[in-house]
Amino acid sequence: MRWLFVEPPVQGHVHDVLGAAGIPSSAYLASPLEEEGEKVRIEDAPTLNHDLRDVKEKIEDFDPDYVGISAMTPTAPAAYRVAEVAKKSDPDRNVIMGGPHPTLLPEETMVECPSVDILVRGEGERTIRELSRGKDPSNIKGVTYRENGEIVENEDRPPITDLDELPFPAYHLLPMDQYKVAGIRYATMITSRGCPFNCTFCASSRICGEKWRGKSPERVLEQIKLLRQDYGVREIEMLDDTFVLDRDRAVKICDLIIENNVDVSWSCSSRVDTIDKSLAERLKEAGCHTIYLGIESGVQETLDRLKKGITIKQVKNAVSSIKETGLNAVGSFILGVPGEAKKQMEKTVEFAKELGLTLAQFTIFTPYPGTEAYEEADKNDKIGSRDWSKYTTMEPVMEREEVDHDELKNFMRLAYLKFYFRPSYIWKAIKNGFLWSLLKKGVKNLI
Repeated sequence: MRWLFVEPPVQGHVHDVLGAAGIPSSAYLASPLEEEGEKVRIEDAPTLNHDLRDVKEKIEDFDPDYVGISAMTPTAPAAYRVAEVAKKSDPDRNVIMGGPHPTLLPEETMVECPSVDILVRGEGERTIRELSRGKDPSNIKGVTYRENGEIVENEDRPPITDLDELPFPAYHLLPMDQYKVAGIRYATMITSRGCPFNCTFCASSRICGEKWRGKSPERVLEQIKLLRQDYGVREIEMLDDTFVLDRDRAVKICDLIIENNVDVSWSCSSRVDTIDKSLAERLKEAGCHTIYLGIESGVQETLDRLKKGITIKQVKNAVSSIKETGLNAVGSFILGVPGEAKKQMEKTVEFAKELGLTLAQFTIFTPYPGTEAYEEADKNDKIGSRDWSKYTTMEPVMEREEVDHDELKNFMRLAYLKFYFRPSYIWKAIKNGFLWSLLKKGVKNLI
């Protein structure tokens, strides 16, 4: 069988915010299919700057039996358009969709996009193998499909326990020379799955399960070496929700990178309560240069409302530990949390400034499908838009009593101005050589 995976082309504000996101999720599904003897191709439209016409040509040229489409919430409308093109060119073609959005809103996705035949929910490696073997969808866990005009949702597939058993992504099917940051070859990696935390605005635990699972340090090293030696990658971004959740594992990965003299620089994410100075020092020694922190607010009451499970003191300690080590500390903050007054948002912006972060990201509270926030907003008729392309965290999509949409967008712009356009910050950016890189990464587009 012939399979074509498509990362949907995105335009306008969705493209401006998301851009090309590194190694696409479809590469993780292509490898199991190749092991099954299938012929597979990947069309990474955002990276190649392809539009829907280009995608249509790829589909018609390859003439696949299956078209698999990835969909995050903001890219869902674009994914629907790809599905329509794929089905229109051949009504007998099987159109499959997966990713966070269809995982969290399976029935709604099937209704919104009649061209989709099957949805793959959650982790797809085992599901896609069973589909390739011709197994009837009614006997496959983790799928939603159509039968006699009805939408049928099978039981969930249990998360994969041993991530080491999974093949590496099919890098050879990707335009690896196109993934670059500041001219340096770049790749993303996911070394763990699952999240044991219950933040109200995040659906991670509902997509990959509440139990955290990580690849072994040896397997992580093997993948890093593959990227470095075979594809010339020098910069890696670890996309794990919390790379350092298992401290011993994180230290072991660092030890292996150092012992094997792997010449690579990288970044990762941490909760503020899973990082300290000694761990930060080890990360830096192994080539890590930046740690991303989900701080979200400078008001303890708001942190508690978001169910972050962290304190303001822990935030300060984490940022201090990272800075003292010489690593870059990047913090993300959410504005417009329901119940939060303008005065509290102002406190968050001032807090971000006081922390001395290298970079700060300010986003608008967005009730993503599958989250507690979405369920609460939906129950109270607060969802202001179901235009999924607006779910970028840069556009207000829910109604609030405290502030209207225009005020909130203006406040977010002001937050960027207040943080970045300070004489002390600009001087530090020039002194440390990251001002130009900062502008290239798009801060100028957000303000």
